[in-house]
Amino acid sequence: MTEPHDGEFPDGLSAAELGMWQSFRTGTTYDLRARDGVRDDPFAPHVWGPERSVAARVVARLLLSGPQARPGRVAALKLRGLLITGRLDLAGGRVDPYVEMTGCRFEEEVLLPECHFTTLRLVGCAIPRLEAARLRTEGDLHLPRCRVERGIRLTDAQIGTDLLISQIDIGPDRQGRALVGDGLTVAQDLQAEMIETLGELSLRGAKVGGSLSLRGSRLRATQGLRALNAPQLSVERTLYMSEAWVSVDTGNQGTTPPYGIANSPTPARGTRPQVFRCRGGVRLDDGRFGDAIDLHKAVFVLTGHEELSLRRTVAPELRFNPERPAQGRVVLNGAKVVTLIDVSTSWPGPGGLAMGGFVYENLVPYGHFPLSRRLEWVAAATPEYVPEPYERLAAVLRSSGEDADAREVLLAKQRRRRETLPPAAKLWGFVQDWTVAYGYRPGRAAVWMALLWAAGTVAFSRYEPASLKGSEHPEWNPALYALDLLVPVIDLGQDGYWRMVGGWQWIAAALVMLGWILATTVAAGASRLLRRG
Repeated sequence: MTEPHDGEFPDGLSAAELGMWQSFRTGTTYDLRARDGVRDDPFAPHVWGPERSVAARVVARLLLSGPQARPGRVAALKLRGLLITGRLDLAGGRVDPYVEMTGCRFEEEVLLPECHFTTLRLVGCAIPRLEAARLRTEGDLHLPRCRVERGIRLTDAQIGTDLLISQIDIGPDRQGRALVGDGLTVAQDLQAEMIETLGELSLRGAKVGGSLSLRGSRLRATQGLRALNAPQLSVERTLYMSEAWVSVDTGNQGTTPPYGIANSPTPARGTRPQVFRCRGGVRLDDGRFGDAIDLHKAVFVLTGHEELSLRRTVAPELRFNPERPAQGRVVLNGAKVVTLIDVSTSWPGPGGLAMGGFVYENLVPYGHFPLSRRLEWVAAATPEYVPEPYERLAAVLRSSGEDADAREVLLAKQRRRRETLPPAAKLWGFVQDWTVAYGYRPGRAAVWMALLWAAGTVAFSRYEPASLKGSEHPEWNPALYALDLLVPVIDLGQDGYWRMVGGWQWIAAALVMLGWILATTVAAGASRLLRRG
């Protein structure tokens, strides 16, 4: 191919390539579609002939060192319905023209590592593989509705505005990874709604300046890998792993960029929800999210060893109401959120939940979440007794004015602790529980005291004891004597003056012991209340 002069064409171009060359100089769309839905489908098996084919080397030449635009025009490569033959290799190059390809086929992989674009849009294209490590764009990178058979690599790529891959279908590479975006930086939003991946979606250490939306997507892991592997992910706003609304007739979400995306907060007529579904483990450890993590109605299909892991994640809000995972574990160890919005039916049972060191400040249940279910939630996360989850729940309830519920939580903590004690301490625990509920129900002490006082008064009213000090004694008063025995420390002027013999001596000793037990348990409960204060 010889170098063209200004206004000329290189030698050896086909008719299709000549048309593309002319359209590039005028910035118009070069459209070779047959206007037939089946024949124009880039994913269908129908063969596209040479009349619709252009060589990848010609495309590369236009983008890297193409001719000047015609006067009054802006050079741009806009293609529709073309087959790009050979390997498109733009590695390390700088592409200044605007690039948009819609409904095109690529015969071989597209190589864009360390390439610099202004804006790149590939819409509804069939691509064997996209290699774009350290790609840089000043504007958008759009890949909606594309089908990539052997994976996408965007390691350390820098996207100047939005990254949009909604409705993309990605297969696995040799390592079983569908999209590798480790170290990816997106200045604004990353929209990955209704995508389908077979293989790991890896976003380790990625940074998103706006929101990351996976609404309605379906992620499937390959053997030995996770479906979503995104530790140290940073999202300035919200991570959406929730449902999307799609057309009942077509199953599509509406228009997709570059022409915008329909995403109304209320469902439109003729639409149905498509939930986010993830088959395989999810890792969001050490993530930072500026607004929220939204798992509204998500479905996680896990095996016994797989996890939905949010270890040490930090977010102002966690919306946790997915479908309850039948297997696997939900791990919140070390996570910190301000508000936990949840529903009782979403949390897994015993053995399926871990939340050691999980910190939250407010609880806002979606629906009815009784305290009994909340205690089951804590118990499910603590196969062995750990006090911290109970104390955290009690503190949150107390701060919201639910003092009675907070006391019930702390009582449940003491009962769980009792299970770990030796027999003697366990027996003493049962005594404290039966009498005053470890001090968290102090009204019980008054009831027991009244009953014992009444019983002692009735018993001693049938007995006239002899004096220990001759005539130096107060008038015998059964009620005051019984109360003097029951109340330790305080002297009511009856104890110490009368001689109890036989069974009466045992009755008096029993009242003294029961009085001390009641006093001790009440004091223990009062000290706990003071410490909490």
